[in-house]
Amino acid sequence: MMCSGEGLLASPINEVLGAHRDTILKSSRKSIGPAITALAESGLRSAEVTLEIWRDKDMWYRASDDKFYRVEGDDVFDLASGQRIATFVKDEYKQIKPNSGVRAIISSALVGFHLNSTDRDKRLAAIKSIQRNPKPEYLLTLKASIAEESDAYLLDIKSQLLQILTIQYGTTPQNRIAAIEAVSRSLSLDIRAALNPILATELRLGDAIPEGANLVRILTPGTDGFPVKTAYDMLVKQKLATPIPTKAEVLTALEDNIDAARVGDVPVAQLFDPEKRLEAYEVLQKQGLAPKRPSEAEVLSAVNSYIFYEQYLEENAAVTEAAKKALRSIETKVNLFRTVDLGLDALSLASIYFLAAIGLAITFGVMGVINMAHGEFIMMGAYTGYVIQQIIPDHTISIIVAVPVAFVVTFGAGVAMERLVIRWLYNRPLETLLATFGISIALQQIAKNIFGTQARPLTSPEWLGGSWVINDVVSISYIRIAIFAMALLFFAVFLFIIKRSRLGLETRAVTQNPAMASAMGINPDRVNMLTFGLGSGVAGIAGVAIGLFAKVTSEMGNDYIVQSFMSVVVGGVGNIWGALAGATLVGFMQKGIEWFNPSNTLAAQTYMILFVIIFIQFRPRGIIALKGRAAGD
Repeated sequence: MMCSGEGLLASPINEVLGAHRDTILKSSRKSIGPAITALAESGLRSAEVTLEIWRDKDMWYRASDDKFYRVEGDDVFDLASGQRIATFVKDEYKQIKPNSGVRAIISSALVGFHLNSTDRDKRLAAIKSIQRNPKPEYLLTLKASIAEESDAYLLDIKSQLLQILTIQYGTTPQNRIAAIEAVSRSLSLDIRAALNPILATELRLGDAIPEGANLVRILTPGTDGFPVKTAYDMLVKQKLATPIPTKAEVLTALEDNIDAARVGDVPVAQLFDPEKRLEAYEVLQKQGLAPKRPSEAEVLSAVNSYIFYEQYLEENAAVTEAAKKALRSIETKVNLFRTVDLGLDALSLASIYFLAAIGLAITFGVMGVINMAHGEFIMMGAYTGYVIQQIIPDHTISIIVAVPVAFVVTFGAGVAMERLVIRWLYNRPLETLLATFGISIALQQIAKNIFGTQARPLTSPEWLGGSWVINDVVSISYIRIAIFAMALLFFAVFLFIIKRSRLGLETRAVTQNPAMASAMGINPDRVNMLTFGLGSGVAGIAGVAIGLFAKVTSEMGNDYIVQSFMSVVVGGVGNIWGALAGATLVGFMQKGIEWFNPSNTLAAQTYMILFVIIFIQFRPRGIIALKGRAAGD
């Protein structure tokens, strides 16, 4: 019940404090408990504020009237009303200085008040305090606060926390089992952390198994993965058997009993042999010069004299059975959602590979040009985004500007490369490979000279920060979602260009039959230039997208060139749909291999290359092969 009579003239809060005056003034963690409990359970409106004042070391005691006050600066305030009543004179007051232990007890008591506070932040802080340090006394307080909770988010947290406390501190097995069954559908790590201790076990021994013991299994020394030595060590620990001397103790005993270069009947020179050391030690043991070392037969006899068993620390078998059932159910769901999470990661990686490969699908797949500098166009796009961000500090605007600028820059670089180098090497794949490989090295060195060797940041906008958390197992970052959406957008755009635009029609015509296309008025040189520039421009856009989550360095293109070629070759040369299928297959395969061997990403790439080599032996034209005259070429 709340007291409405608190004020300056009558202060029940001081009556409560006065009843425990000596304890409060002593301020000892061992004895302060009753005083704090009395204050917390007083039902007074000012109890919460008083506890906060006490915790913050702002409470002072005046011996002249045997009362407690709050002091701030030069002013003295009444604890109950908060009214200023006097000017502070230091000699008249004694400060109450609770140590860290007392403050911790006060903070625990405040949790009960804060759970029902009108301040949402205080309620959230109280919940987190219980999560950090759960105690049985919070159970009823938390349960009562749930009925008054209006915030849906805090209500969910409180309800889950109540179930956890009930699992740990429920008064009856039925209550605990009901709580366990209620959380068996949850994927929360906190729930699993609360259930796991119920299944904690301990190895024990005795002449017989105690009646009603919550038994896991009976252990036979030497079998069931239970070595005889472990069993004997348990006997030694409980002083039921003679300890086996350690190697160091044996050596010390031998060293202490060397006489005329011999230990017993064994020469010192022979003590390097373990059997001779054991022989010498047995002689010392018989002479009473060394601790007794039990024989193997004695060890076996000792361990066979007792029963060894594994027992749950939880005494109630029904509770442990409910916990096992709940954890099995949770583990099944966790594994299912881990598979979903792995699939989302693979889909995200596939979208990245597709963005990197779509330009290559045009230059290599459509034109047949092996461009080893394709990764450097990705790098140029990423660095373009970095430069734009130095000019435009707003990250959202800078990314919007960087996408078309990166396309223009890499488009121009691609056109220049095609005009200066590639046009002279058509239908000469080996020379094209060597020339573009040299260009890639040159572009990397130019980037190092301009930007240095350290990674440069390409910062994503704030609205792309964080992740979309579906549950405690499945989540995906907003950046990867944006890249996935971008991959779908560019797939649609380039599918339209290749299938519906004049440039796409001319490109397909030149690819299938250059002489006939030329006779029809199409300029093959112009088409090749624009097509190569288009593929390079797409690589630049991919560089901006990849740079948002990957390090931007002069060598970043190397991380994607191999996967880009694999995506195009596996999917089907000369086919945008094939590039999509190939990138999807490569992305899912890499994530699958990494799942089996997460510590070795190099192994994943090695296995993928082996897969591609085997795959093209059986399906040389890829997943989606071209049909018609182009396929024959």
